[in-house]
Amino acid sequence: MKKSAASSVLFLSQETDYSMRIDKLFADNGFGSRRDIKRLLHSRAVEVNGVVCADASFRVDPERDVFTVEGKPFRPRTTVYLMLNKPAGVITSTDDPTHRTVMDLLAPPWSLMDLFPVGRLDLDTEGLLVLTNDGPLTHRLTSPKTGVNKTYLAVLRDPVDEAAFARYDAALRTGITFHDGYTCLPALLARADNTGCHTDSDANAEHVPSTPRVQSSLHVPSIPLNDPYRAVLLTIREGKYHQVKKMFKALGNEVVYLKRVSMGSLYLDPALAPGAWRELTQDEALLLREGV
Repeated sequence: MKKSAASSVLFLSQETDYSMRIDKLFADNGFGSRRDIKRLLHSRAVEVNGVVCADASFRVDPERDVFTVEGKPFRPRTTVYLMLNKPAGVITSTDDPTHRTVMDLLAPPWSLMDLFPVGRLDLDTEGLLVLTNDGPLTHRLTSPKTGVNKTYLAVLRDPVDEAAFARYDAALRTGITFHDGYTCLPALLARADNTGCHTDSDANAEHVPSTPRVQSSLHVPSIPLNDPYRAVLLTIREGKYHQVKKMFKALGNEVVYLKRVSMGSLYLDPALAPGAWRELTQDEALLLREGV
């Protein structure tokens, strides 16, 4: 670390043990693009530990260093966690030249942060999606080795009577095999209605994920759930492309509506309308981190 005596400006002179670049830290805290932040730094508006910092590559410790921006104290956050109720028709991506993305739903300052989605939901799939800048947690939540439970509400084309339910359940617990030869990990099926779910008594069987009691409303706009034989909950531990749809197709049925209602111990907030989002509470963030 080097301080110019003539200008009292900090510049990076060598590699340090400090944790991150200042432009990355400011981007994660909603100060705009890297170009915007570079202009801010060049305007001499940012001080680190009482000294002007003009170098975008300067490395800082967000937990220990003291920051001011335009003379006002600034206490940075290193990680941000948002819960989004993804609507249909929006793609799970940070950027796309032709489609609206989940990032387009955010407002400043969150829309200016370097956030990214945890996993992926199909274009027409709704429900729980976490947006964060926590790379290590994202890797753990999406890694096939971790096997985090993800529960989906599926409304099916054909009603599933008791005999069909038993057949579906047995096949899903064994592992559905697709036409390309891939065999899915065991999954768990449960009945659903518009108030909650019925957990199977064998949910704790070896290698079979448990279906949590869904704590949020399962009401589906424009699709009545008064027919309990069409609405089911499926809990899986992986996230292959179109996996839930392919699993029911292999069983001879078709998904006409799909919504993710939980990931690990995190449940979709029933107060969030499609397209709405909020920050996770401290308890929710802890549940997310401790669930992997």
